[in-house]
Amino acid sequence: MGRKFIKIVLIILPFISQLAVLPFVNRIDPIVLGLPFLQFWLFLWIVLTPLCTFGIYQLQKSEGSLD
Repeated sequence: MGRKFIKIVLIILPFISQLAVLPFVNRIDPIVLGLPFLQFWLFLWIVLTPLCTFGIYQLQKSEGSLD
């Protein structure tokens, strides 16, 4: 049951972080790496979303459900 919960979290996390949290991070300050915070947040999740997908892949591979 623990691995299934982790897979569900990894599936839902990118959607929540890019859609539901967006109104809360929609601000200019602070400037992070020379970008307004909103742009930094979106670029951050462009990088983190494939990592979530890779985590899901590794969990399914360890379960043997990719055969």
